[in-house]
Amino acid sequence: MNSPLPAGVLAGKTVLVTGSSRGIGADTVRLFAEAGANVVINYRSKAPRAQKLLTELEAAGTEGLAIGADLTDPDSVAAMMDAVRARFGSLDVLVLNASGGMEANMGEDYALRLNRDAQLNVLDAALPLLGTGSRVVFVTSHQAHFIRTVPTMPEYEPVALSKRAGEDALRERIPHLEAAGIGFTVVSGDMIEGTITATLLERANPGAIDARKQDAGRLYNVAEFAAEVAQAAVDPVPADNTRLVGDTSSFTAAGE
Repeated sequence: MNSPLPAGVLAGKTVLVTGSSRGIGADTVRLFAEAGANVVINYRSKAPRAQKLLTELEAAGTEGLAIGADLTDPDSVAAMMDAVRARFGSLDVLVLNASGGMEANMGEDYALRLNRDAQLNVLDAALPLLGTGSRVVFVTSHQAHFIRTVPTMPEYEPVALSKRAGEDALRERIPHLEAAGIGFTVVSGDMIEGTITATLLERANPGAIDARKQDAGRLYNVAEFAAEVAQAAVDPVPADNTRLVGDTSSFTAAGE
């Protein structure tokens, strides 16, 4: 995977990516490691995958941790941050990548608990570790970012609404973050081919991904979108705190 980040640009920095044992999160971690960062791989239940990724990166000289944490459990999140503090002392980049809500048997309010409440709790738990010049990146989708003005597939609507609620709640923290010298960027992308969400959507609504691909012209793959997320952690914060990835014409026509 070709890194968009200059070699060594994150040397000595520590990065935590939530939900990073696979998919976009794992590829983002790889890019941070290639740029010289210490990496913290967070997972909910995929311990073998997380450990395999950590072993791969350590073999290339990266310092890292793989930490299991249920982000909807404040005690679990606090223990993760304690482990980061004990190992690295501080945190320079926090990527809020983990999301969900289409899984079966997780409870009716799971999407909101994970995509809004847990995002705020992870940020609050990380704040004592984040100093001046650090960065927080929240990963979302166009289907969620523009949900107030553009309807999405019924199967995805509860997730989209909960992710937009999480984005709104995080944006309310921007003045506080800026006062502390912490940058905040939302990275919004279209449906990403090869992700769990796309797979679940396709299962619930066969043909949905191909239809979206035809509308957009093309869809980013996991590696391409991970590169955008990684870049957002080092680029200047956009004036509107938003990095839009891929085609947005069908979303912006109605206005944000």
